[in-house]
Amino acid sequence: MGYRTLKACVDDLAAAGKLLRIEAEIDPRLEAAEIQRRVYAAGGPALYFARVNGCRFPLVANLFGTLERARFLFRDTLDAVQKLIELKLDPLAGARRPWQYLPAARAALHMRPRFVRSGPVLQQQCRVSELPQIVSWPRDGGPFITLPQVYTEDPDRPGWQHSNLGMYRIQLAGNRYRPDAEVGLHYQIHRGIGVHHAAAIRRGEPLRASVFVGGTPAMTLAAVMPLPEGMSELSFAGALAGHSIPLTARAGLPPVYAEADFCIVGRISDRQLPEGPFGDHLGYYSLEHDFPVLEVESVWHRPEAIWPFTSVGRPPQEDTTFGALIHELTGPVVPTLVAGVRAVHAVDAAGVHPLLLAIGSERYVPYAAGRQPRELLTQANALLGQGQLSLAKYLLIVAGDDAPGLDIHDIAGFFRHLLERVDWRRDLHFQTRTTIDTLDYSGTGLNEGSKLVIAAAGEPQRTLPTELPRDLQLPPGLDQPRLGPVPGVLVSHGRPFAPDAAGDDPFLASALSELGGIESLRAFPLLVVVDDSELASRSLANWLWVTFTRSNPAVDVHGIEPSIEHKHWGCRGPLVIDARVKPHHAPPLESDPEVVRRVEALAARGGPLHGVI
Repeated sequence: MGYRTLKACVDDLAAAGKLLRIEAEIDPRLEAAEIQRRVYAAGGPALYFARVNGCRFPLVANLFGTLERARFLFRDTLDAVQKLIELKLDPLAGARRPWQYLPAARAALHMRPRFVRSGPVLQQQCRVSELPQIVSWPRDGGPFITLPQVYTEDPDRPGWQHSNLGMYRIQLAGNRYRPDAEVGLHYQIHRGIGVHHAAAIRRGEPLRASVFVGGTPAMTLAAVMPLPEGMSELSFAGALAGHSIPLTARAGLPPVYAEADFCIVGRISDRQLPEGPFGDHLGYYSLEHDFPVLEVESVWHRPEAIWPFTSVGRPPQEDTTFGALIHELTGPVVPTLVAGVRAVHAVDAAGVHPLLLAIGSERYVPYAAGRQPRELLTQANALLGQGQLSLAKYLLIVAGDDAPGLDIHDIAGFFRHLLERVDWRRDLHFQTRTTIDTLDYSGTGLNEGSKLVIAAAGEPQRTLPTELPRDLQLPPGLDQPRLGPVPGVLVSHGRPFAPDAAGDDPFLASALSELGGIESLRAFPLLVVVDDSELASRSLANWLWVTFTRSNPAVDVHGIEPSIEHKHWGCRGPLVIDARVKPHHAPPLESDPEVVRRVEALAARGGPLHGVI
């Protein structure tokens, strides 16, 4: 059941016709990542790079390139893990239908790691510089490990039961890191490793850490699972892998995953060095900032080791599949987290954390006429207190009672439902000077920005327009208006953002006052001002990405005829979101043209990628 090694996984995919072996020599700088992204976009196979320029280790990529292939990888265990989750939700289900839950019982037997004296990963050693030096984007600060499994234990409570296995990016070289002696460790806020690191700093000691690469794909998925603090990812990995995860207890080393392909062992002190830039999953670079340093003690690898990697960028990318598979596994748990919440959806096209949709309930006063959000606000606050959901920048929540068939994954339908019902005078709830995702540069600083909850309940208040008014004339500087991909949304080009000494754009303030006098505009509940209205309106994915990654609610959300009542801001409408690029925003990701030409040559007739991309 399941794969014990990455090689077993690669061999199985090859036998099933789901893997392409590339014998041509590939450059780890930009070229390998460009190939992976292009093949992913085409829905292509997993990739095995047999020859890597300047490196003796082969690469494998795009293992999780499609949801169908991800399910294939875990076909022997996925049902058992889902049954385990069902038992967590309803412990008596096993007593009522014991035979149905036998797979869950077998999976539970594998949730405790198995300790061994040694393992294949400790058979050979090398230096950091001998590892594959994958660079994904032209402005990246150096090579990175993009599928690491970083293992730490709680210094106050040592042992695997209080361990954390997380996917925190590792910069192998560049910047001011001492070659082969130091690597960068970038972990964002609200990550389990931060709790362990804080305890180590308080105790005045370094934090021992092991960085695993490869092994069973179950360990990779476990490293990105949003498990509750204190629950070991090793338990989940064992259930999903179909076998107990083997850990070594070799003297002088922290616990090491014995079946990993590679392992970097080191210590994390309170010292920091600049890390980055790095082309990230919001579609922009995360810039250079100080982050912890892992002081390398040793680098290990198994014989015939294979290096797995991915490339992230503007969604969708391979990590989109992680999110989809995690939703399949954990979706049923959501209603148990917050009473009344029926479903949540972190929108991948918007970069995940910038936009969270939720369907809740309105049960507080069911007898009242003219319902308005009440319980929804309680549920919204509770959601923003749940793990990584706390990083949501825009949380849009509606009452499922108003439309029992509403599908949380029908994003256009969700927006249509909300925009028909929302009252901008009442339903906007800001949180200012708070934390946002580390990778989101729309805020006022690293991890700093604002949030906006929009809650809508009740009967429709308006009919959403689906055509541009013939007499629509926008103020100078606002032009090229287009219908958005959702009824009721107007997208307009705005002149480039030009801040004054206070950081505000006088043009927009003037335009807002003029917009109030345009009667035909009032039919649209939402106007989004962008740099390129054709791009932003071309597709739903474009509109979501532009609107929600390029705006900071407390700064960039405006309205026609605004008012403040008892410190509550609202407007008579339309709501206006300024989603233009600002000077403090990070640059978007763009491929190197020469590398693109090389990859396209590989796709020509007779090339290894012909018919694939």
